[in-house]
Amino acid sequence: MSKILILRLAAPMQSWGASSRFTQRGTEAFPTKSGIVGLLAAAEGRRRSDSIEDLAGLRIAARIDQPGELLRDFHTAHRGGVPMPLSDRFYISDGVFVAFVEGEDNLIDALLHAIQRPKFPLFLGRRACPPALPLLLESRSGTMWSAITELPWQAARFHQRKYKTLETVSLRVVADEGIIPGRIDSTRTIQDVPLSFASERREYGIRNIDEARVDLPNPEYVPVVPSQLSAGISHDPMEVI
Repeated sequence: MSKILILRLAAPMQSWGASSRFTQRGTEAFPTKSGIVGLLAAAEGRRRSDSIEDLAGLRIAARIDQPGELLRDFHTAHRGGVPMPLSDRFYISDGVFVAFVEGEDNLIDALLHAIQRPKFPLFLGRRACPPALPLLLESRSGTMWSAITELPWQAARFHQRKYKTLETVSLRVVADEGIIPGRIDSTRTIQDVPLSFASERREYGIRNIDEARVDLPNPEYVPVVPSQLSAGISHDPMEVI
């Protein structure tokens, strides 16, 4: 039997690199599998040299509840008075994502316990990005797609209020191949499957991901009353003549 762990990934800054090299440290617009696996491994207290084969085998989906803004950090550093190479590091500011993690019951139960009592500090992609609370939303049974479509919109209230005239909102979903039923907007590959976090030989494999959209109710929706519309256009400009 399988179970689904649901995490709310929110923070002032987070960064999910999948193709960062040398002085360019970019971020994907959604949480990567390597980043989520790293978070879970830290919660369980696994060292970089420990096996992560079981975690890499988990099925992953991410829902973008609040996209946030792309933030560029022009990074400088010195060591012993010697200047180091300049780098550009990119972050997502004020983003809110929901990660859905599916695996065998016993593994998900162990991860649930670890998230509640993490052994190592947790971060969203980089050590400088600790998560906001609550991180853990719930664990549940059922299909991944039902979890994705049934969990309420997790964006911050101020963000939800920006769309108060919309009864429903359309959210982007990025998932492992085979999770999204029906119409898929796009499919691509990404090199974010962690094979080893060991400092001397970090390795990442490739996976196929599907992208689609899901419509969810907006809890901050305010219906527009027809009388309010007419009141807004009742002014007669000829009155000033």
